[in-house]
Amino acid sequence: MAVTLDPTAQARFDLIGDNLAEFLNPEVIQGILAEGRNPRVYWGTATTGRPHTGYFVPALKIAQLLAAGCDVKVLLADIHGFLDNLKAPLELVESRAQYYRKIITAILESVGISTEKLEFVLGSSYQKSPEYVMDVYRLSSLISESDAKKASAEIVKQSDNAPLSGLLYSVLQVLDEEHLEVDCQLGGMDQRKLFVAATEWLPKLGYRKRAHIINPMIAGLSGGKMSSSIQDSKIDLLDSPESISKKIRKAEAAPRVIEANGVIALVEFILLPAAALRGNKEFRVERRDQEPLIYTDIKQLKEDYQNDILTPQLLKPAVTAGLTTLMAPIHAAYEASEEWKEITAKAYPPPVVEKKMKKVKDRGSRFPGAKVVVDQKKPQDATPQE
Repeated sequence: MAVTLDPTAQARFDLIGDNLAEFLNPEVIQGILAEGRNPRVYWGTATTGRPHTGYFVPALKIAQLLAAGCDVKVLLADIHGFLDNLKAPLELVESRAQYYRKIITAILESVGISTEKLEFVLGSSYQKSPEYVMDVYRLSSLISESDAKKASAEIVKQSDNAPLSGLLYSVLQVLDEEHLEVDCQLGGMDQRKLFVAATEWLPKLGYRKRAHIINPMIAGLSGGKMSSSIQDSKIDLLDSPESISKKIRKAEAAPRVIEANGVIALVEFILLPAAALRGNKEFRVERRDQEPLIYTDIKQLKEDYQNDILTPQLLKPAVTAGLTTLMAPIHAAYEASEEWKEITAKAYPPPVVEKKMKKVKDRGSRFPGAKVVVDQKKPQDATPQE
């Protein structure tokens, strides 16, 4: 049922719903705003691989949520990272959670967002409590194996004879909404099935359903979605300017094609929204011997790209420059923090390469330079005694 809001509450609601792929159960948020209460929202991230530029998408949405007066929690889901096919080994979980806190704070501060009102929560701080564990047992008895697999199909690594932990992943994420005491969860489009499951599963335990705000998925540089586990699809947030330039040059960006174009996606979902937060929403493309192309909305940029006015050769250097500038404060924060560097070394140690032992070839005893081995057990010739 639609709720009539006063102009101030409606403006807050519009900001919460701005630039989303989908808004599930919006009436939950409307009712809260009508009461005059601040909506409580959480965004969770499993602390596994190193965060990439795709993390700007939820960060920019968090900025809007804070501007709309929401109380926002960031869940550093360390146990989730371990459950997802052991992507985060237990010995690295604590360090990776610390790394994520550092990098997420730096992302928000790079676009001018104060993190004073942001609350970071470590999953293991409450997910091992008796109440939470009992809810895991209760919910596990009410849903099927098929339900659990379906809910997490796009976020948990699927394999034949997978560990049982993967089935628990979706159970934990659904229960987080209740135990974090929130009204809404923020996530990407790849989590939609899990969000739908949450609205069905929580009432089975007598808990209320929540709203879900869903960000669009950003295309990767090699097609498909941007992913921490696919090196060619992403730009790490601590990549050097030289590395950023190289990855953008190699990115798939066919002339006139805007579908699944990861370079355009960087402008649409990161560079333009970040510029808007800084108070000057524009994306500038320099051209030799011509006036620069200046875009204030993505629609015009896409039209020019389809008409070959904006070519890959013009777009890629402009995106490189934009990302380099945007990520510069993150790099500066990292370089200024010895603590962060130490955490990084512990969280993502270099892979151990086993040294291959050189096999010694036995060429026999007759090749030149072979050592003669004397058999100590064999009696030696003796000089005859007189």
